[in-house]
Amino acid sequence: MKEPVTAVEEGFDSLSSRPPSVNVGSSLIISLLLFVATLILYLPAFSNGFVNYDDPAYVTSNAHVLQGLSWSNLRWALTATVEANWHPLTWISHMADVQFFGTNPRGHHAVSVLMHGLNVVLLFLVLKRATGYRLRSALVAGLFAVHPLNVECVAWVAERKSLLSMFFLLLTMGAYGWYASKRSFGRYALVVLLFALGLAAKPMVVTLPVLLLLWDFWPLKRIAFDSRKERATAFWLVAEKILLFALSAASSWITLYAQHSGGALGSTELLPLGLRIENAVYSYMAYIGKGIWPSGLAVFYPHPEQLLPLWQVGLAGVLLAGISGFVWINRNRHRYLLTGWLWYLAAMVPMIGIVQVGRQAMADRYAYLPFVGLFIAAVWGIAELLERFKVSHFVGGAIAAAVLIAYASISFLQISYWHDSYTLFSHALAVTSHNGIAEDNLGTALMAMGRPDLAMPHFEAAAEYIPQLSTAHYNLGVLQQQQGQVVAAKNQYELALRYSTDPTEIAQAHSNLGFLLMGLNDPKAAEQEFTAALVVSPEKQNSMLGRGMAEYQQGKLDAAVNDLSRAARMAPMAAADFWLGRALEDRGKTQSAIAAYESALQIAPDMAEARQRLNGLRSAR
Repeated sequence: MKEPVTAVEEGFDSLSSRPPSVNVGSSLIISLLLFVATLILYLPAFSNGFVNYDDPAYVTSNAHVLQGLSWSNLRWALTATVEANWHPLTWISHMADVQFFGTNPRGHHAVSVLMHGLNVVLLFLVLKRATGYRLRSALVAGLFAVHPLNVECVAWVAERKSLLSMFFLLLTMGAYGWYASKRSFGRYALVVLLFALGLAAKPMVVTLPVLLLLWDFWPLKRIAFDSRKERATAFWLVAEKILLFALSAASSWITLYAQHSGGALGSTELLPLGLRIENAVYSYMAYIGKGIWPSGLAVFYPHPEQLLPLWQVGLAGVLLAGISGFVWINRNRHRYLLTGWLWYLAAMVPMIGIVQVGRQAMADRYAYLPFVGLFIAAVWGIAELLERFKVSHFVGGAIAAAVLIAYASISFLQISYWHDSYTLFSHALAVTSHNGIAEDNLGTALMAMGRPDLAMPHFEAAAEYIPQLSTAHYNLGVLQQQQGQVVAAKNQYELALRYSTDPTEIAQAHSNLGFLLMGLNDPKAAEQEFTAALVVSPEKQNSMLGRGMAEYQQGKLDAAVNDLSRAARMAPMAAADFWLGRALEDRGKTQSAIAAYESALQIAPDMAEARQRLNGLRSAR
């Protein structure tokens, strides 16, 4: 696995002269092979659809994204903090997909697969340029290409943000190597610009300044810990990254603000800091376990909360300390070990759960960046062991091929689980337990398939496992309302409103509750619910219609005409025109009422009551 034709374990400066053309050609061939192999592996993703987990918020139900690229939407992307993040480049990417492909999922998936292929090639080129090893760099890139934990980032349209941020992180790493070979303001400015773009795609890359310091230690060899002079050099290497640290701090502040305003931060009452730390320590080793033996992969892993055994946390802590001590002791003999291990630990910090976002214990997508460090440490370490024991290149290559094929086979299967929401969440429930999020999303998928009878038990399980899960209560309320279980539905809507932080869900729950109260002949209470919905979502047509109907039933004819007129102007809606006709008729405005009934019949020619009242008014004239 060792390459005799290029420099070994040298920094960027030693590679500053132009390499032989044969090396350039072989690197291009390897890049092409990596890219094509990645595309072949992910070909099944082209046939996958959207899923009901985040894809609606990012694409299929996002009004701005569905309009495609426009100046107004670009301005929105630059300022929006919806979905508990500020990531304008991600929004622009989705808008561009809609501009070119509409809502055909094939195009969206194709772009994600191509992005992953580009990231694979970039990782190879950046690592090869910095280390001088082609085959080892290619194997690291190959592991990154085929590892099953990375499937989630590629096969899930909503995770475009991880692919984009990784793309700009790798470009930043390449630009940093260029800057390190010959420092200049222009080269440094390029590093800063590319890093800023990465942060604008997803704040996952906030740890990049720390990763660059590790890159300084190995493979660039700009830093060491064995002399006073080198410690002074280390100080200046930190100082030159002050602007990058400032960008990270700003991005972190914006992200926390967005997550807090969006209600995404986990409650300290539900998940106290102690439980978060325990889960973080355990998860560091759990990720490694899934990296080595990727079985039981799921789109969502429920947080164990108080159920995580302390002995598992303690064992994970001991292993973390032991590995850290080993790589520190060998920091000068095997520099790649310290860089790879600390890369993993540092890059995982924003996602490890100390600052809890959502209710997951861990997530496969969080390994996309951190595992690069583990791949480097593993490939370089195993290569040195094979050389020490004089294992032939053929055997070494066979081992590498077997590992890549094994991981690719698991990834191929994992990609198929993302075919649709039903398949995805059925699999999640098969490999996890007490998974309220999966239960809720599977129930939603069954509703979309026209099987509410099968959906109900899943919504009930979701509400049982996570009593604070507002969507489960809302979905239960919808089903119970459809089945005429009015009191039960009312209770579920009230629970949804108690726990929800999603404006869309809050508005819809108020509106549904309003219509439910109308059925209970309580128009006054219904009006209050519709008004609450309109406070959250002023342009919600159903809520405007409902309030107009409630006002009409209370005899508030002027208010009813105003609201029903507004509802009718929002979009063609037969019910709005019909009830507007009723209110106008009661006010004695016959001609206007006739026009309203005619509008209703243009939209819904079979609306018998509208035709009956229209004929009655015409006869009376």
